[in-house]
Amino acid sequence: MTAPPDDLMVLLARTPTTVRALLEDLPQQLLYADEGEGTFSPFGVLGHLVQGERDDWIPRVRWILEHGRDQPFEPFDRFAHIEATEGRSLQELLADFDELRKVGLTALGKLIDEGVDLDAGGLHPELGEVTLGQLLATWAVHDLDHIGQIVRVVARRFDQDVGPWKEYLPILHPRN
Repeated sequence: MTAPPDDLMVLLARTPTTVRALLEDLPQQLLYADEGEGTFSPFGVLGHLVQGERDDWIPRVRWILEHGRDQPFEPFDRFAHIEATEGRSLQELLADFDELRKVGLTALGKLIDEGVDLDAGGLHPELGEVTLGQLLATWAVHDLDHIGQIVRVVARRFDQDVGPWKEYLPILHPRN
C-alpha cells in the first residue's frame, strides 16, 4: 500500500463534517434530487454512507483479519439504505453517520497502532483477491466519490439556469 494510513484516516475523519455542511438545511428539492432511476439523491447518499459504516468497511476489515482469503466477504447490498432510511430524518442520519464513523475510526486507529498488516489478503465475492490496504484506500475514495456525487446532483439542478456558461462548467457535462 502506498497511501499512508494516516492520510486515509484524515480523509475518513473529515467526511461526516463535509457531508453535514453540504446537506444540513439544504432545500428539500435539492436534498431529494437524483440523476434518474437507480441513482441516489443527496439524502440517499447519506443513507448509503451510514449503511456502509454498519455493514461494509470495518466488518470487512475484521473479516479479512479473521478469514483471510479462505472465505469471501458477504456481498454488500448497495441499496439496503433505501428501506433502512424510510421515515428517518436528515438530522438522525447525520448523527448516526457521525457516531458510526467515530466508532469505525477508533477501531481502525487501534489496528493501525498495533501494526496491522495492510498486505493481509481477503476475498471479495466479485473482485477476487484484495488486500486490507486496498480496502482502506477504497473506503476513503468511496467517501470522496459520494461527496462528488452530492455536489454533482445539486449542481445539475441548475443546469438550465446557467445559460451559456454551461460550456465552462464540467460538472454539468455528462460523465463519460
